[in-house]
Amino acid sequence: MKRRQLIGTGLAGAGLLASASANAQTGPTYNWKMATGWAGGPLMDIGAKAFAERMAQLSGGRFKIQTFPGGGLGNALKVPETVKNGLAECGHTWIGYDWGKDVTTALFGGYAGSFDAERMLHWLYEGGGVELQREFREGADGVISFPLFMRTAEVFVHSRKPVKTLEDLKGLKLRTAGAWLEMSKELGAAPVTTAGGDIFPMLERGAIDAVEWGTPWENVSSGFYKVARYLSYPGVHQPCAPFELVINKGVWDKMPEADRKLVEVVAKLVTFESWARIGAEDAKAFEFYKKNGVTLIELDEEVQFATRKIGLDWADKTAKEGKSKWFAKVHQSQQAFDAAWRDADDWRKVKIKRV
Repeated sequence: MKRRQLIGTGLAGAGLLASASANAQTGPTYNWKMATGWAGGPLMDIGAKAFAERMAQLSGGRFKIQTFPGGGLGNALKVPETVKNGLAECGHTWIGYDWGKDVTTALFGGYAGSFDAERMLHWLYEGGGVELQREFREGADGVISFPLFMRTAEVFVHSRKPVKTLEDLKGLKLRTAGAWLEMSKELGAAPVTTAGGDIFPMLERGAIDAVEWGTPWENVSSGFYKVARYLSYPGVHQPCAPFELVINKGVWDKMPEADRKLVEVVAKLVTFESWARIGAEDAKAFEFYKKNGVTLIELDEEVQFATRKIGLDWADKTAKEGKSKWFAKVHQSQQAFDAAWRDADDWRKVKIKRV
């Protein structure tokens, strides 16, 4: 616990956390319901539940947040709608699920042309991304929004048959979500979407050939490897995936400013903690898969190049079309950040010789 408190102090600032502690017994109390899209696993445990635990800890117990599994309070794929309608005070979701309403959500949630997780974190917190997300979500959907939870690169697919080449993707019945639903068609796949809880039985009975869902570690608890004995990487379709905290605007407007800041800071803290945890556990997950007889497949370079090109071309085309009020503005911000970091690996990474 002391280690986590030090992390929190470093991210939030000692003054803010001290203020929250001082007001713990005198400020208002909160009993919130949190709608989520998750049946369980890391998204629930180190995302939604971790946020609830941190809020209780750093508010001196004034915040009590009860997390509900996907579908418990509303449609698991429509958490912002559940929150806006007042069925829950807050929710945890992936913003990219709403790409059908507004394609701008793909830029905030990650897509085939995105940064890696480290660059995305820098853009969000130091490049104006958090502010853009807040303005976009409040204006477009009437909810308050902050990043909450961060994935590293996902598994490209867990599959019932080998997937390595462009030819292997032809006709592949793939469960996916967000903008990749459309983009994967350009590679010849046959994509469908469904909530997380439905994936395993569909994969088990062969209704789908493959699934993309989370990172190597996240997918261990989902058990996909038990019925899909091939794992293809890297997840070039989803180099990173920031998730989202949504809060009912009426609830938010009634909160004191200090408590609003506490929510914002705790969401940031949990986002960094989840990123570090997932990165550490992903490294162990590959050994787990090997021991359990899973065949690990590195995608051919042509698949990786083609996938990223599809993503970047889609973003450029969508920005020029101007159908979304926000897309071009967010895309331009990300492009400017990407240009500034274009040569970052040259001065941030030391070349090593493998033995």
